[in-house]
Amino acid sequence: MFAPGAGRWIAPGVGVAAVLFVVGAVATGPTAIAADGGAVAALVWTGFLLVFFRDPERTIGAGIVAPADGRVRSVELVGDRWVVSIFMNVTDVHVNRFPLAATVVRVADGGAGFRPAFRPDAAHNVKRHYELTTDVGSVELVQMTGIVARRLVSFVGPGDHRDKGDRLGMIVLGSRVDLYLPRDRTEPTVAAGARVKAGESTIARSRP
Repeated sequence: MFAPGAGRWIAPGVGVAAVLFVVGAVATGPTAIAADGGAVAALVWTGFLLVFFRDPERTIGAGIVAPADGRVRSVELVGDRWVVSIFMNVTDVHVNRFPLAATVVRVADGGAGFRPAFRPDAAHNVKRHYELTTDVGSVELVQMTGIVARRLVSFVGPGDHRDKGDRLGMIVLGSRVDLYLPRDRTEPTVAAGARVKAGESTIARSRP
């Protein structure tokens, strides 16, 4: 299974490879060699995109689940909210999921620049905020761009309700997702360095 919209990224590579293979089959000499080489390069790129846009089904985990695949870069208490930050490598699945059942209240873009996503100052990068209403109160999820990852994709908008583990959006080519949870209603269950899977790995639990 592939992420929604993956076809528009994958189809051009397949088309270019097919055309170049035809050219290589009918041409001779340097033209044929160049066409065959180009076709192979196009197939390699398409193969990378097939891996990048993969979107496997997940067994939804208990509690509050990870919104992204990757490595937990930090778990911090900032004011009255826990912030769990997950760094997504280029090899991770890039579809983001709802950490718990929620209604989308607001989606807003902000920030400026494209710093490496693992750096602290990347918090100022171009990003997209999702304000969610949940059983534990107001939760915020932030998709953040990076030095290479500059395209944020949303699958939902204000007013949409989704269950825990449903698809929220994706970030093209890496970056990070920060999840803000209310301090008085939740408690993190992961630490920096942990590997997590979106929708599957438990990263926090609710408190009465």
